[in-house]
Amino acid sequence: MHFNPYGGAAAELAVRLVNADPDADLLQLLDESGYKPLRSLNAGQIAELRRWIARLDEVFTAPSVDLLNALLSETTSRPYISTHDGRKPHMHYSDESAPTDERVKAYTAAGLAELFCEDPARIGRCARDGCGIVFVDTSRNGRRRFCSTRCSTRVHVAQHRVRASA
Repeated sequence: MHFNPYGGAAAELAVRLVNADPDADLLQLLDESGYKPLRSLNAGQIAELRRWIARLDEVFTAPSVDLLNALLSETTSRPYISTHDGRKPHMHYSDESAPTDERVKAYTAAGLAELFCEDPARIGRCARDGCGIVFVDTSRNGRRRFCSTRCSTRVHVAQHRVRASA
């Protein structure tokens, strides 16, 4: 499935943030995700992003209009059209001069909201017991239930063993 940049790249950034190790270097993670422009993060901004990541995690557990509207209301979102770096016109949801944590919050909230509006079932958490990995379902049929083939195989092998032993 093709998503617009906010429903795609921004939602994927939300996935990477939620799935990241709690001690991960957030600035490095943002850089590796291609998030630009990137500036430094002070201790307060890191703490705020970690709080935000916990809020994003809630969306993957139970996406809803109320939850996403609450996230959007927490941001300093001011949508505008940008044409930076030779790119064609595209939407930005916070001022490029805003602190990195504020821009990440606006970007990820808008991305998950766009994705939810297109198809709420595309926001997922792995269905294997004990796996907390979240994902954005970009499959053609939109029926993804597991984070990976490995988790899917584990569940299906376990189900096969139960049936075979019965």
